[in-house]
Amino acid sequence: MPIDSELIHALHLSVEDHDAALTDHAAAHHVFQTSTVQALIDSQYEGDLTIAELLAHGDLGLGTLDGLDGELVVVAGEAYVARADGSVSPVSGDTRTPFAVVTPFAPDPPVHVEGIDHEELLAILDAHSTVPVQAVRVSGRFSRLRVRSVPKQQVPYPPLDDVVTTQVEWEIGPVNATLVGFRFPLLATGLEVPGWHLHALAEDRCSGGHVLIADLERGTLELDGATEVHCELPPGVAITRAADGIAERLRAAETRIRP
Repeated sequence: MPIDSELIHALHLSVEDHDAALTDHAAAHHVFQTSTVQALIDSQYEGDLTIAELLAHGDLGLGTLDGLDGELVVVAGEAYVARADGSVSPVSGDTRTPFAVVTPFAPDPPVHVEGIDHEELLAILDAHSTVPVQAVRVSGRFSRLRVRSVPKQQVPYPPLDDVVTTQVEWEIGPVNATLVGFRFPLLATGLEVPGWHLHALAEDRCSGGHVLIADLERGTLELDGATEVHCELPPGVAITRAADGIAERLRAAETRIRP
C-alpha cells in the first residue's frame, strides 16, 4: 500500500490491519485513526471498530457511526453522537464506527480569547500550530454555532458526494460548548481531509454536530501537536497516494446546499 513519501517525512505514520492484534497507542502526542476519508468517499460506511476499542486509544476526538449515523464527538473520554434530527445521545461501547480519529489529549498551556468570529478562530489556531497534525479543544461561550449532521444511510450506500447534499444544518447559541477536532496537512489528502475538522458538543449535552461556523464570545483554546499518527485499516481498505480533488469535491458539495 503506497503512502505519500512527503507525508512520511512530515511525521511518523504507521499503518496496521485490523485483523492484527490491537496495539496500545494511548501515549501523549499520538493520534489514532480507524479507516480513511478515501474509504468514506468510496461509500464504505460499515462500522468495523467498536467505540470501546476506539476509546482505548484516546479521550478526545471525532468521527461518525455505522452507516454514517450522525456526528461522533469524544470529549473527556466520553462518546456522544449528534444526529440529523438535532438530538444528542451517549454512544454505547459496542456501537461500531467506520471512521474516527482520537488522541490522548495532552495540550500545551491554554490560550485565552474573546470576541472572535469563525475565521479569526481558525487563524489563531493556525498561528499557534507548530506541527503538521494538531489536535484542539476549544471551550467557552459561543454567540453562534452553525452545525450539521447527515441522516443514517441504508444499503446500497450512496456516494458520499450525494450524502453531503442531504445534510441538515441548524444554528445553536448563545451556548456554552466545547469544540474538538484536528488539523491535517494537504499531504494527508485521502487519509484525511486537509485543514481544520471540528465537532461541537454543548455543555448540557443537548446539542452539537459538525462545525460550519463558530463565533466565540470568550473561551480557551488548547492545542496538542501530534508526532505520530497510527492508522488502522479495516478489511478491504487500503492507503494509496494522496487522492486528487477529494477536499475540493467535499467543499463544493457543501457549498451547493448552503443557504
